[in-house]
Amino acid sequence: MSEYKNHTDYIISETEDYEKLVPFFIENELEFTEEDAEEVPTDVVKCWQITDADGRLVGGFVLALREGEYICDGIAIDNSLRGTGLGSQLLKLGLEETVKRGGDRMFLVARAPEFFRRNGFVTVPRQEAPNFFECLTCPQYGISCHPEVMRFDIEDEK
Repeated sequence: MSEYKNHTDYIISETEDYEKLVPFFIENELEFTEEDAEEVPTDVVKCWQITDADGRLVGGFVLALREGEYICDGIAIDNSLRGTGLGSQLLKLGLEETVKRGGDRMFLVARAPEFFRRNGFVTVPRQEAPNFFECLTCPQYGISCHPEVMRFDIEDEK
C-alpha cells in the first residue's frame, strides 16, 4: 500500500476497501443511500483514504471508469476537516492517476460545485456528458438536490 504524507496528523493512502468508503460517503451527505450504492455497478480504478493519528477514516476518494470516461465516483472529507486542503489533495491524486492511465479529463456530479470550481472543474450541460450518472433516476433530483455535472480537462492544465 502506497502512502502519501500531508499534514503530520493525517495519512493519505491507497485502499482496496471500497466497501468501507461507501458508508463514509453516505455519512458525509452524498446523495445516495447504501441500497442505491449496492445497485450501481462501478468499475473502480483506485481508491484513497485519509486516516487520522488514531486510524479513524476522515476522508476518501474513488476514481472509476465508466463508458470509457474517468469519473470521481465519490469524494468526502469529515465535516470538521473541510477547508484544510485535504479534499484538494485527494482530487489531485485522482487527476494524476487519470493522466498515468492515459485519460485527458475527469467527470463528476457535484453537490458542492464551488469546491470543484476552485480546483479547475467547469460545469457542462448534462447532454455533453456521458450518460453514466444515476442522478436522473433519484427521487431527490431536481427537488431537494440540484447537482451540477462538471468536467476537468487535463490538457487545459498542461
